[in-house]
Amino acid sequence: MTTSAVPDVDVVVVGAGFAGLYALHKLRDERDLSVRVFEAGSDVGGTWYWNRYPGARCDIESVHYSYSFDDGLQQEWEWSEKFAGQPEILRYLEHVADRFDLRSGITFDTRVVSVHWDDRNSLWEVATDGGELIRSRFFVSGAGNLSVPKKPEFGGVEKFRGDVYLTGNWPHEGVDFTGRRVAVIGTGASAIQAIPYIAEQAAELTVFQRTPNFATPLGNGPIDTAEARQIKSDYRAVREAARNHFLGVPFDQVRPSALADTPEQRRKTFDERWNAGGFRLFIDSYQDILFDKKANDTVADYIRERIHERVEDPSKAELLAPEGYAYGTKRPPLETNYYEAFNRDSVAIVDVRNTPIDEITASGVRVGDSTYEVDTIVLATGFDAMTGPLMAMDIRGRDGLELADKWSHGPRTYLGTTVHGFPNLFLITGPQSPSVLYNMPLAIEDHVDFAADAIAFVRQHDRDVIEATERAEADWGVLVNEIANQTLLPQTDSWYMGANIPGKPRACMVYLGGAPTYRQACADVVEAGYAGFEITVAQAPFAVAAS
Repeated sequence: MTTSAVPDVDVVVVGAGFAGLYALHKLRDERDLSVRVFEAGSDVGGTWYWNRYPGARCDIESVHYSYSFDDGLQQEWEWSEKFAGQPEILRYLEHVADRFDLRSGITFDTRVVSVHWDDRNSLWEVATDGGELIRSRFFVSGAGNLSVPKKPEFGGVEKFRGDVYLTGNWPHEGVDFTGRRVAVIGTGASAIQAIPYIAEQAAELTVFQRTPNFATPLGNGPIDTAEARQIKSDYRAVREAARNHFLGVPFDQVRPSALADTPEQRRKTFDERWNAGGFRLFIDSYQDILFDKKANDTVADYIRERIHERVEDPSKAELLAPEGYAYGTKRPPLETNYYEAFNRDSVAIVDVRNTPIDEITASGVRVGDSTYEVDTIVLATGFDAMTGPLMAMDIRGRDGLELADKWSHGPRTYLGTTVHGFPNLFLITGPQSPSVLYNMPLAIEDHVDFAADAIAFVRQHDRDVIEATERAEADWGVLVNEIANQTLLPQTDSWYMGANIPGKPRACMVYLGGAPTYRQACADVVEAGYAGFEITVAQAPFAVAAS
């Protein structure tokens, strides 16, 4: 423990993606705080720095998947595609870093290895893998929700004589699959984006699938310049409409109930949303598909029918058509030519649900009595979502309490941004916030603004510490679970529920009340003088607001 109560900086921020960049700008440039940002990568970008696999792109329209905090930035940046690809998003974030001189506040190639609260001095002690120890009054995690890859549930990867690639940490120089026998393990969002590109190059591609996904068309193409100009002419109103929508995009065609419409009306609605692409089928078709199993069955049957239309081999189509869980209870992947890739004679699919992968051998993938010999393996096995990036930093709060122990039965937060027992800690799009069910750049701005305002409130009152009360945290957890249990999500094993990681506690990771309701809840907390928080100097209470 340090004996000095003077912090080295006001705030330490982890990550230099969308969250870390905006946090640095907000706290340093707008609030005049001293800030250190640590980033494990060699440059800015976060998710878009690491995920360079072929086909990687956003699933929210580019004009909405972008910052809203600066109108000059909004007006000057021109997107080339309706849904931007990884290279273009990375160029955008590099432009933001240049425009606001953000690299000067970031220490690159540096990973935070421990974040420990000093009870005596009310400071965070942040240690890096380079041996540096920094004391800060506040700590902000912009480490992301999908940044820690899941460890494979099979062994032997180290024995394989060929090349192994991880979608979440792709070589910057790219990979040439020409003439190679390739195995892709996993059929989640990353694999669904990558498989069509790999299939075009590989001599043979074998896809190992445990759970098929309800993938629907992305509908990408060159951006409509006239539409983009129209949006820019009134970007403020567009952003306001987006923030007042469940998903953070300005969709406005959703119908009340799939069951209330005739089969003909439903088909027309589903066809229109399918053809429009993006998340319109998921979020802009019918309000009841996430709440009513019979309503969900109508859209699930529709998607299965469309899969069978596109996949020529009936046996492949049967494997690719999901059964046994409701549409939307796993994050719906969006695709371009995914199903058509399986029409190639060179592309095979192996069902590993009932007969899992036993191991990776020196020459390939062993499943039961069969070994599939390949030259290259692509691991698209997903992420330790939501909590994994936080656990990786060894965060310890009051009395040395480890966050891993605090969350041994699932995440417990207040508003998805703060944790009782972990003072002056702010989680950007943390568990139990709308996060991955909200347009992330807008969600990030909302969370960073909340943290910045809370820090300002503490400082304006000449205090040092802000901490969620135990009761407020418990009440928020009850609310999150009550809302989740009104939906179909808890009925499905998904990373939304933490169910993709063996041994991880099963709990809903996401606030499902929608972004507008969540934002209002945060606004009410602030309006009531930070209700549910205790604000103190050292150990002396300043105020305990009604929780």
